[in-house]
Amino acid sequence: MIRRLYAFLGVRGKADLVLVFLFGATFAALPVFALLPSLWGFAAASAVSYLADEALHVRAPGFVRRLATLQLNRTMRFATRTVMLLALADRLDAPDALLVTGLAVFSAHFALVMLYGVLHRAIRVRRVLPVVVRNLDMSEAGIPEHPPAHLYRRFLRKLLHLDLPAHAGLLAALAAAARYPANIGYAVTAGLSVAAVLALLRQVRRARRTPGREDVIREVNRQLAGYRPEVALYFSFAAVSRDFMYQVNMWIETLERLDLRPLIILRERASFRSLGRTRLPVVCVPKADDLAELELPDVRVVLYPGNAGKNVHMLRVAEAKHVFIGHGDSDKLASSNRVSKVYDEIWVAGRAGRDRYQRIRHAINDEAIVEVGRPQLASIRLHADHTPGPLPVVLYAPTWEGWSDDDCHTSLIPMGVSLIEKLLSENVRVLYKPHPLTGKRSPAAAAADRAVRALLSTDNEHRDAADAQAAIDAAGPRLREIQARLGELTGRLRGDDAQQTREARIPDHDGTAEWHELHAEWHRLFWESRGPLRHHAILKQLPTLYECFNQADILISDVSSVVADFVASLKPYVLTNAHDLPDEDFRAAYTTAGGAYLLDRDCAQLPEILRSVREPRHDPMSSQRRILKQYVLGPDRPTSMERFNAAVNDLADRAAAERVPTEGVSNEGVSKEGVSTGVEPLAERVQDTAIPPQRADSADLVG
Repeated sequence: MIRRLYAFLGVRGKADLVLVFLFGATFAALPVFALLPSLWGFAAASAVSYLADEALHVRAPGFVRRLATLQLNRTMRFATRTVMLLALADRLDAPDALLVTGLAVFSAHFALVMLYGVLHRAIRVRRVLPVVVRNLDMSEAGIPEHPPAHLYRRFLRKLLHLDLPAHAGLLAALAAAARYPANIGYAVTAGLSVAAVLALLRQVRRARRTPGREDVIREVNRQLAGYRPEVALYFSFAAVSRDFMYQVNMWIETLERLDLRPLIILRERASFRSLGRTRLPVVCVPKADDLAELELPDVRVVLYPGNAGKNVHMLRVAEAKHVFIGHGDSDKLASSNRVSKVYDEIWVAGRAGRDRYQRIRHAINDEAIVEVGRPQLASIRLHADHTPGPLPVVLYAPTWEGWSDDDCHTSLIPMGVSLIEKLLSENVRVLYKPHPLTGKRSPAAAAADRAVRALLSTDNEHRDAADAQAAIDAAGPRLREIQARLGELTGRLRGDDAQQTREARIPDHDGTAEWHELHAEWHRLFWESRGPLRHHAILKQLPTLYECFNQADILISDVSSVVADFVASLKPYVLTNAHDLPDEDFRAAYTTAGGAYLLDRDCAQLPEILRSVREPRHDPMSSQRRILKQYVLGPDRPTSMERFNAAVNDLADRAAAERVPTEGVSNEGVSKEGVSTGVEPLAERVQDTAIPPQRADSADLVG
């Protein structure tokens, strides 16, 4: 019941609930005290209402959003307090001059707030660039500086609070039966409001100097001509959020290790802001017309980690070869989609990926499928190199609920809670890492996720809680320090997209070695501070999925690419059979089931499955996993990176051989005159940087 109340109000705990009560009670008391009238009661209620309102914005933003849906947003709440204050003054028989002046000042204040909002929007619109870049030198583009944060960020909150001097002055005037406190307060509020608008007007004039569409695209093309990209990774996603960017981030390090010069092309601004660390040039081009203006005459191969409608804007480039690389091999139907027919080639990890497309062999030719391995998996430690802890570590990593019920493969809804309860009764340590999109579509999945986390949290209270919490607190400062530095190394800058483009430069040093060192230190500190006994729900991007693989003795998951990646470790793993299909049918339907233990909805097989961890000699699926690894991921030699790189080089050579010679071809195949750039070539500066061995998971950015 309490949890439902928390969810309904959008709060997280008792402290938030107290704040909600204080705010609601004092806000509702304002008209009562105004009509009684009670000056001191109104003053106290108004003060508490202000403070609780601000605290709720920090602690319970969900409740604030609930208020907005009831048409009680921040502006309406401030306006209500003002109206109640004027009503109180009238009920206390304040002089007409005091009331009229107050009404004029408060009205002017709200009018100036509205004007400020109009000016703010004008600046924001003017600073929207057709192309946003990273790791290209845009210093000559002439993009003006971002407005100061105190004028630009959270402006409504700051401006509305400028009414406080007038409020306090009027209350003081009513208490002292004198006009001068009110006049002082009115003057301060009016003066500050006018000053704020005048200050922003200067920023409006500066924003007008932002270069236009043609100028920005011309400068971007000048920089690209100096770099001469040969391979592009192209990504678009209609429902883009940080949760989707793992699809791109997992490929960054692989791109950085190619022989040819890569470029990353994004289509959504949110994608750009969530992109991981890279030294490669990045361009974000939201509009198709602007994308068509980018000059990419040397791009011979375009890689697509996802299927999206906007892919067609790049697929029309006839001079390049287009390749679907996906974002992980799995047995889901989406991993053998007939939409892939639009690509010149489809690259899969191993033979299993090729065979998966036999389902639609009438649409996809076998010659179009190339086995390149999974370069991202190099950091996953083998079972033979794993050192067990005092308790078996079970990684439960369910997939999400999918876009529809027909595509729902998650075990979380039908059996997640009962599975965790049975695991806790088996005296194991549980690492719970749900898919980033869990609960986005299905309330049932979100509820099951919360229930699982609650079970683990409750059980942790009985597992050396005091000592464990002390270790976590001690490691906290250093972990946050490392996270901050990792954030700096991503290359993301402060400010809006225009500011990031303004400050974009060619990296003067790679930073990869430092990233790896900090990344390793963060994970070492994290796991050491958590101890060998406590469960952990992993909801952020750190620790990474592959680091969780390295900690686990066994994986329990659903049909997904997570399982295919875990196969690389040769550790035991379990596939959930939530619909209780016969084992033979399940193994026939899903390739990765060939080396898996199967777990039905009642979890009756769990004790026997865990025996394979406690007594490694009793692991009958061990030999099957070795066979499956080669089938799913391909051979160990040559390495996945070598195979992927060779595939890129080979396809680029074929694309070059098939091209009709032209002089400077745009990405629409329209002949253009070559651009005299005058730019120092970036190819050597970017491509010659040595890359150390791969990090644990290139999808891991600090949130």
